[in-house]
This record gives sequence, structure tokens and C-alpha cells, in this order.
Amino acid sequence: MSKLTSSRTCSFIIITIVYVLAALVGWLTYRWLSQGMASLYWCLFAADVVATVFVWIFGLVFKNVSVYDPYWSVLPPVMMTVWAVKWGVCNWAVCLLLLAVWVWGIRLTANWAYTFRNLDSEDWRYTKYRTEQNAFIFQIINFFGLNMVPTIVVFLAMMPGLNLITGPCEVNVLTCVGFVMCIAAATIQLVADTQRHRFSKVHKGEICKVGLWKHGRHPNYFGEILMWWGVWVMFISGNGFSSHIWYIVGPVAMTCLFLFISIPLMEGRQLKNKPGYAEYRKETRLMI
Repeated sequence: MSKLTSSRTCSFIIITIVYVLAALVGWLTYRWLSQGMASLYWCLFAADVVATVFVWIFGLVFKNVSVYDPYWSVLPPVMMTVWAVKWGVCNWAVCLLLLAVWVWGIRLTANWAYTFRNLDSEDWRYTKYRTEQNAFIFQIINFFGLNMVPTIVVFLAMMPGLNLITGPCEVNVLTCVGFVMCIAAATIQLVADTQRHRFSKVHKGEICKVGLWKHGRHPNYFGEILMWWGVWVMFISGNGFSSHIWYIVGPVAMTCLFLFISIPLMEGRQLKNKPGYAEYRKETRLMI
């Protein structure tokens, strides 16, 4: 097993197989539940949860929580596309939505693939929890905090897009604004991550202050937040705001996840490991 998990190629193949099987398990769950459950959205959510549990189990098998990492970017484009095909919807609004989500998903998955080493390497955040907590507490954090909570937040963020697909929606100015927000978000993430990767190759251990990082400490996180607000704007362009106000929960939850969990974790690590980060923090805005 160690030879397989230490090989980057073998690790890629293993994760691909895990995700294909997870998609199959999710699809079978949806098909089974949809025969008797009134709300297809609940069926879809249940399928998402079951697929997450499936991926989590393999994270336990390989003792690596990072098995879950691609789930964040792989699920939304696949689920939204399957949802559109199921309802037989093909209008300009839905096409713009799917294009935006696929551009975002491919870019984010490509960034994960670029930084992925093998199944023996785990994200520093997971290692931090693993070493600071006893085994039982860590597994609770692992299941709920590191796997299930992100799944729930992403599903909530997808809800406006899923409802845009099933509801009547004509393209208007606001639809285009939301689409531009999504494309801008993916572009900001691409530029930010590229600048950081190039800087890190030459200046290992130093604080990246070039390009977008000169103007914001977390431009990549800003892009992620902007993406889901863009999806929400596309949704309200055809459905209004007042009668569907609860759909704002998705982008708000996504914003809170980054502002109160991801960013504080990253800031704490940078302050601890990189001299001068406190000064950079004072001089530079939070995101962009």
C-alpha cells in the first residue's frame, strides 16, 4: 500500500476511482430515494451526503483527510449539469450558469492537481487537527468539520443555481452581471494562485507580496466567495429577491466559512511561520 500511496500517478488513479464510485453511490441513492420522497432537492442533498460519507471512509482507509479535497470543486459542475439534463432544460441563462460553474470547477480542480503530491501527503490544516487532538476527538472533527460541513455549505451555495435550472429564467442584465462575477472570480483565483506558485518557487518561505497579493492577503479566498455570490445574482435575476430571500443563506454561509474558519487558520499559520507577516497584515487589506 505504501508504494501505491507514495506514487503521485497511482494516487491520482486511486482518487479518480474513489470519486467515480462515490458518484455512482450518490446517483443510486438519489434514484432510490426519489421513488418515495416528495422533494427531489432533499433526495439530491441525501445523495450528496452519502457520497461524502463514501469519500470520508476512503479518507479513513488511507489515513488522509485530503482525499476529500477535490470534492469541493468536482461536485458542483457535475451535479448542476446532471440536474439540467434531468429536467431537460437548455436556455441561455442555464447555459451561462453551467459555463461559469465548469470554468470555476476546472480551474480549482487543476490547482488541486498541481499542488497534489500523493496520498501520503496531507493538508497542513488536517495534520494540525490530527496532532493537536486525541484520536476520538479528531475523528469527530474529521467527519463533521472537515467533510460534512463543507459539503453542506457548498450544497447551500449551489441551491440558487439548482433552482435557476428548474425555474423559468430569461437572460437579462442582472444575469450577465452574475455571470461576469463568476468568471471574474475564477480569473482572480487563477491569477492569484499562479502568482503565488511562481513566487514560492523562487522565494521559498517568504511572504508573497506580488501582483494581487500586494493588494490583498487572501485574493484566492476572495475569488471563491465572489463565485457563489455571482451564482446567487444569476438566480435572483430571474426569480426576484423578496420571494426567495432564504437562498441568500448559501453565499452568506460560504462567506462565513472563509471569514471565520479558513482565513483565521491561515493567518495564524503565517504569523507563526513567516517573519514579517504581522507587518504585512497591518499594511495589506484582508482580501482585495
